[in-house]
Order: sequence, then C-alpha cells, then structure tokens
Amino acid sequence: MDESEPARKYSEAEIQEEDRRIRRLRRLVDFSLAFIAQSPLSSEEAQRVVQGVRRQATALFPGKEETFELLYAPRFRRLIAEKFRLM
Repeated sequence: MDESEPARKYSEAEIQEEDRRIRRLRRLVDFSLAFIAQSPLSSEEAQRVVQGVRRQATALFPGKEETFELLYAPRFRRLIAEKFRLM
C-alpha cells in the first residue's frame, strides 16, 4: 500500500469473518498436531497431513502462504522431528 493511500476501514462483518477463519485454522492446526503426535503414522503420512493443512490454510487465506510457513510449519517440523527422531 502506498503511504498516500488512506487506510481501508473494515466492516464488523469482515472482521468477524476473519476471526472465524483464524479460529478454524487454529483448530485445524491443533487437531493435526495432536493427530500426528498420537497416531501410529509413518513419516510420509505425517507429511501428507501437513500438506493438507497447508492447502486448507491457503484456501482460507489466499496469498498468505508465507505466513503459514512462518507461524505453523516450524511447529509441524519440530513435532515430526521429535516423533521420528530426525534430530
């Protein structure tokens, strides 16, 4: 955004929708982390779970793939490294 452009005001409905999508993604991430930790998955299966979460995150927040990589990918990498002793 250019400094000369006025900041966009978001409606209450837009803010609520954004909050709903954030909560949905957080639940999905938390569930997926628990599922990977507690299930007898192979490393490849765990990676497929992560890819599915990444696809859902991209569907919920198009154009924000980098944000997923910064916020959630490290949590999945740590868990998978611990579970499969990849450290």
